Amino acid sequence: MRAVAISELGATPVPTNLPVPEPGPGEALVRVIAAGLNPMDWKIADGLLKDSVPYHFPLILGQDGAGVVDAVGEDAAFPVGEQVFGRFFGVPRGLGTYAEYTIAAPDDAVLPMPEGMLYTQAATLPTPGMTAVAIADAAEVEAGRTVLVVGATGGVGQPVVRLASRRGATVIATARPDMAGRMRELGAAETVDHGEDELNDQIREHRPDGVDVIIDLVSDRAAAERLAALLRPGGVYASTTWALNPDALEAQDIRGVNIDYTPTPDLLRRVVELAAEGDLEIGVEEEIPLEEAPAAIARSRAGGARGKTVIRP
Repeated sequence: MRAVAISELGATPVPTNLPVPEPGPGEALVRVIAAGLNPMDWKIADGLLKDSVPYHFPLILGQDGAGVVDAVGEDAAFPVGEQVFGRFFGVPRGLGTYAEYTIAAPDDAVLPMPEGMLYTQAATLPTPGMTAVAIADAAEVEAGRTVLVVGATGGVGQPVVRLASRRGATVIATARPDMAGRMRELGAAETVDHGEDELNDQIREHRPDGVDVIIDLVSDRAAAERLAALLRPGGVYASTTWALNPDALEAQDIRGVNIDYTPTPDLLRRVVELAAEGDLEIGVEEEIPLEEAPAAIARSRAGGARGKTVIRP
């Protein structure tokens, strides 16, 4: 089968041909129709999980995907022909979703596709949607709070903006001018251009008392330390890049949260329900064939995403 894989940690992803995997007990072989690209994919390729899980090479990249069950092992959760989607975690076996086939294992957050859901939408929902819900819960985003979303235009940022605004928060989103309209469509009350003046100065100009919550999807530790000055006493700083020192923030009367969560079928069901109600939306920037995945990964590394990339094996 055609796939995009790495041969070792840090290697450049390349298109390759590999055997079709065989489903074991409780597993299902899924023919992948669409896969979602996430920054986590190339971070895993760089060795993000090397101290917590074994790696198997060649390692096919990708975790999010949607497709059709093609074969099953004994006691599999899905029948042949079932349309399924979710987060497939096959790193220890070298399996991922940037391929014509992958395996749905019992521990994966994989569900039957809801009636009427398109494969493109199904492939983009799992990781961004579950991450957005986990962030909003951890940061206690609710009505009456002012929330600054840093990195708002990316695959996770867009659903965070929508979810926070639908919860009744006043959302300030960082965005270049060409994405300001999109941010307002998602519910942002204000946008600030992080490519212009210093971000803290821009926020202070309109919000001299600061903000209640910062949801930060991109900053390193130095940038996070500067942004923390925008928070009011009792505020919350949530980071997906693990850029925070919670103890240091606590001394400033700020609760710092480095986001970590476990993908589960129940959490994915929450995402599906929120998306159906319009409380969560994930924008697609481009759809590409499998062979263009390495170039798309390089663009993801460079930053500045305007939504999700969907790969079509």
